[in-house]
Parts: sequence; C-alpha cells; structure tokens
Amino acid sequence: MNTTKPTPAFIGASYCAMAIGMSAFLTGLWRTASMGLAEKGFYFTLLMYGLYAAVSVQKSVRDRSENIPVTDLYYGISWLSTILCLSLLCVGLWNASWPISEKGFYAMAFLLSLFGAIAVQKNIRDVAGLHRLANRPLPDPALPERPISDRSKKS
Repeated sequence: MNTTKPTPAFIGASYCAMAIGMSAFLTGLWRTASMGLAEKGFYFTLLMYGLYAAVSVQKSVRDRSENIPVTDLYYGISWLSTILCLSLLCVGLWNASWPISEKGFYAMAFLLSLFGAIAVQKNIRDVAGLHRLANRPLPDPALPERPISDRSKKS
C-alpha cells in the first residue's frame, strides 16, 4: 500500500464539498413549494442512497486495488446502486416540470455531494492506513492531542 497523508487543505475541502452539496440539495428540497411531500421524500431518499452507494463503490474499488477480498456480488451491487441512483435522478429531473436552471441546481448539488462523500471516505481510509502502518491506534477525535512535551510528564 503506497499511501500518503492527505493534506489538511484537501481534508477540509472534501468535508466542505460534501457539506455544501448536501446543504444545497436539502435546502432546495425544504424551500421549494412546487414539490409534493412524496416527491421531496423521493429526492431525499435518492440523496441518502446515492451517498451510501458512492462510498460503497469507493471502498470496494480501493479494497480490490489493495488485494483485500471483495466478493463479486458486493462489487456489482455497489456499482449497480450508484448507476441506479444517477439514473433515477436523471429520470426524475427529466420528468420534472421545473425550469432548466432548477434541474441543473439539483443535479450539481447531488454530484457535489457524491464527490465530497467519496473524497471524505478516501481521506479517512488513507489516515487509517497510515496509522495501521505505524502500528499506532487511531486518535480518538473526542480527546485533544497532547503536545509531545506533555507526554513525558506523569499525569
């Protein structure tokens, strides 16, 4: 495994991309008056399922590249789920009676969310792999890290 530590800028940009995409998509759903509750539920479920499917594809592709066993069934379902989400979004937007700018807004927010989720998953996987290579436990995000000078002092 040839993994380099992602830079803080890339980690931050990944989280921002996912947050901005999801926030824009969900805000659009919340604020639109032309959509019924069932249609809002469809697009919300599509976003959540799409995020899961995209992360699942990233994980299975990465596992295979690192010679970690992934069943063909799981690999296929991951890709099928991602393609299905994108297809359903396209069909839903094609059939919607909205202006083209609104359709484009939802498509771009959806794709930005998927990109952000994949990048966040990649960063988490890279950091975990580096900690595993160094035989160190993963840091607990709830606990602040002590500087090296404080580690030598007895608590």
